Amino acid sequence: MTTDLENRESMHGTTTGMTAPPQANGSSNGHRGDVVAFIGPGVVFKGTISYKGSVQIDGRLEGEIHTDGVLLVGQQAVVTAKVSAGSVISKGTITGDIVAKECVQLLASAVMDGSLKTPQLSMETGVLLNGTVEMKPESGRLLS
Repeated sequence: MTTDLENRESMHGTTTGMTAPPQANGSSNGHRGDVVAFIGPGVVFKGTISYKGSVQIDGRLEGEIHTDGVLLVGQQAVVTAKVSAGSVISKGTITGDIVAKECVQLLASAVMDGSLKTPQLSMETGVLLNGTVEMKPESGRLLS
């Protein structure tokens, strides 16, 4: 089974810079929108990114990321940031604090140094996580 991140990496592996790539692999699964921007390998971005939709980062980003959409962090990406997102899917390195309204998925090659706050967390074997995790149900959702 391949993830959306793996599919998008193979589609955009040679792209550099920040571009609006073509529609994602043709599959639509509701909560993940199409990638609206892409920070490619070799690109360094410093500052604040605010967006709607999904952004894939395969380069370096330092600063802040704010979205209700999905943040996709590729295997070679290095993100040093305060992140507020709907969902985060990472195969790369993130240093900073993440607040995700829906979920955080840390895939096998991911490295996370900082705090995570999310109602749902999944981690594959091989993830390095150093920091704190706070998991509370989404507002209005009761635990059974």
